[in-house]
Amino acid sequence: MDLTKGTEAEKIERSKKMMMWFAIISMAMMFAGITSGYLVSRNRPDWISDFQIPSSFIWSTLVIILSSVTLRFAKNFLKKGNRSNTSIFLLATFVLGSIFVIMQFVGFQQILADGYYFTGNASSITTTFVYLIVMAHIAHVIAGLIVLLVLIYNHFKQRYKVGQMLGLELGAIFWHFVDVLWIILFLFLYFIR
Repeated sequence: MDLTKGTEAEKIERSKKMMMWFAIISMAMMFAGITSGYLVSRNRPDWISDFQIPSSFIWSTLVIILSSVTLRFAKNFLKKGNRSNTSIFLLATFVLGSIFVIMQFVGFQQILADGYYFTGNASSITTTFVYLIVMAHIAHVIAGLIVLLVLIYNHFKQRYKVGQMLGLELGAIFWHFVDVLWIILFLFLYFIR
């Protein structure tokens, strides 16, 4: 594929999508570094091998998967020109993303209630890594929520329509990445102890 061919608008669209993929690759590399540190640290004598992932992390995983589904519906309805259903599903995606973040903090409370701490003298390297991984992901979800707010705003300003959906497509790529990233991180934390 020759990236220099096409109209100016097509070139701009391709370059913006490529920049999004570069950002996603760099974020994935950051998480690869953190999880590599986790893997290496499992050999430490103070590693807690029987640490249990809080149940709210399981439920939040289901919530974030559902949020990807609702965003997909929003995009499909916009392609069909159905603005009211697009609005409903964009707002539903934002609500589900917010619920995900809340459930992550509930999970932190469950970890603390079990007597595990993230920092200080009573902390362990295990819980510190769990905290680091989850908080880094939450930061990306909060960025995704800001993206969703921009998408919702632009949708209500009628900036997206059939054939003119680049902003929505870029936002959806980022949101789906954050969702898939959490699924991978959750499975990593659940199965690798």
